[in-house]
Amino acid sequence: MSEKKIKISQFTVSNYLDYFIEAFLIEKARRYDVKGRQYISSPYKYYFSDVGLRNARLNFRQNEPSHIMENIIYNELRMRGLNVDVGVVEYNYKDENKKTARKYLEVDFVINRGSNRYYIQSALNVDTKEKQFQETESLRRTGDSFRKIVIVRNNIVPRFDDDGILYIGVEDFLLDEKILEL
Repeated sequence: MSEKKIKISQFTVSNYLDYFIEAFLIEKARRYDVKGRQYISSPYKYYFSDVGLRNARLNFRQNEPSHIMENIIYNELRMRGLNVDVGVVEYNYKDENKKTARKYLEVDFVINRGSNRYYIQSALNVDTKEKQFQETESLRRTGDSFRKIVIVRNNIVPRFDDDGILYIGVEDFLLDEKILEL
């Protein structure tokens, strides 16, 4: 159902999304199972090619800084000629009843460049231990030693934490194409 209570089929929505992609209004990022090393058929994640057009179309009503920043980082990675996927990390844990449960975490971006892989998280801030844990849990659970990066909104001095995760500011990321190589 649409906002106006009109029934719209999945086929129609899929067609419209394909039209938007062909018109270069949006791009589709595929989901990649990090541990299984394979692509997941759906759902895809979509990013606007021009955030300004997105904001104008929504009449500047939905100003969600975290989503806009993620979209800008995606566009920059694509502009640099990189293939960008959305990572999925699955892990098992024991719930409060001691039963095994499964949880899926998202890595905002997975980039493969030759034999190198980069995992990138977009986070407005990581100003508390809880927020830092939340933003990096998917990175820590990848089970490999590829480069892990958190891009934050504030201008910070690039630094590594105890898990080897690099924290950089979005401004440094946007202005320095080599920053991923620190």
